[in-house]
Amino acid sequence: MSDEQLSNFLDRTIRKLRTGWQAIAGSSYDEIAASSRPDLPGGDLDRLRGQIRDCLGLRGGEVSARARVAAIGRVYLALDTTGRERFLLVMAEEFGVDHDAVGEAVDAFRNANGEVAMLDAEAQLRTSLVASRVRLLSKFNALPDGIKFLVDMRAELLKLAGKHSTLQPLEQDLKDLLTSWFDVDFLELRRITWDTASASLLEKLIAYEAVHAIESWDDLKNRLDSDRRCFAYFHPRMPNEPIIFVEVALLNGMASNVQDLLDEAAPMQDPSAADTAIFYSISNAQKGLAGISFGNFLIKRVAATLANEFKGLKTFATLSPIPGFIKWLEIALAEGEPGLLTRAESKVLSAASISAPGAESPLKALLVSDWNADEAVFQTLRSPLLRLCARYLIEEEGKNAQALDPVAHFHLANGATMGRLNWMGDNSVKGIRQSAGLMINYVYELNRIDDNHEAYTSSGKRAASSGLKNLLKG
Repeated sequence: MSDEQLSNFLDRTIRKLRTGWQAIAGSSYDEIAASSRPDLPGGDLDRLRGQIRDCLGLRGGEVSARARVAAIGRVYLALDTTGRERFLLVMAEEFGVDHDAVGEAVDAFRNANGEVAMLDAEAQLRTSLVASRVRLLSKFNALPDGIKFLVDMRAELLKLAGKHSTLQPLEQDLKDLLTSWFDVDFLELRRITWDTASASLLEKLIAYEAVHAIESWDDLKNRLDSDRRCFAYFHPRMPNEPIIFVEVALLNGMASNVQDLLDEAAPMQDPSAADTAIFYSISNAQKGLAGISFGNFLIKRVAATLANEFKGLKTFATLSPIPGFIKWLEIALAEGEPGLLTRAESKVLSAASISAPGAESPLKALLVSDWNADEAVFQTLRSPLLRLCARYLIEEEGKNAQALDPVAHFHLANGATMGRLNWMGDNSVKGIRQSAGLMINYVYELNRIDDNHEAYTSSGKRAASSGLKNLLKG
């Protein structure tokens, strides 16, 4: 899906929210006023502040409270990027924690006499520490599609929080609310099929696919065929919006190349004869839920569902990208890290005369030229690149001893074992650029998932196959 198509798709989502709240909202500063001055100038900011205070007050009943909240939501949706930024800054900077109230609550807690007074003071202190804006945000839960509105608001905040540090507490407040509302026990696992899914839902799969772009409706239909499976988590308050979805191929044997896996002309497999389930794409569909983990639960539940449906399945694995490999290699080369190549590798590369303009290291050839188009260069670089990628996956560390590669960290934290490294597993332009075409199979051995998870999260120990470890030896 092109950027223009995605923008149009998101615009339709916004229009749906605004239409859904039209009958509820009513306010002197409304969507029409906001639409005429979408950058939220100073005079409108003052009117917005008054409306937020009205929402936080206790005046009126539940119906009028919903109307005031819906009016504020419709104003927000009518603003442009500048206006929304100002809106969020007002909420973050002017409707936070009341520090005077906290001070009074602390004094009351210190001076409490007796157990009952202590418990009352403790409850008062907890209440005082909650920002007033949290009460406003919570009210959107009662509106149709109100949770989707907050998810999208957090996506906006995540883009702005680096620019304005004062927005970070608001973003954290919203994340805390969404984390509690999106507990995995509240979510529904649903299989998506070509015949039963709505056109709108199928369109969303195309828009949200984040690993291997869906190029056409035929491509999507192929991914939903009888030898494939697609599962997604849904929230009961967002029944038509996938939260995260996984695409699975049912095969005989381990997959090693994603182009073969997605080939629309490839013959259909008999799913009842499959012995391997390959998870080849896992996409988080809602940017506003970033940092709230669903993937580990999704993989385990889908594996259990497939094992129950197909008794012949013995292996559950992924065919995964290695998005950080070339970036890591570029940094190591730029910093002149010694020992990237072994002595034997350096001799072989030098003898093959692999070089590029301005590339003092033979390895830099793959960063500044179409190295994979030259068969001699292609074959000569294979061995060192496999070894370096194995080193990157097994040894290189990020914070807290985590795997440096984000996809590796995701699967290791979920209890997977790093399996086979596949040469030219993704020969697309993107695959060559981000990982020199390499892909990896993460294997989910159902009886080892919990032990692997504990070892990785507690000490950073990474479960890896003997074949991957042997690549370190060159």
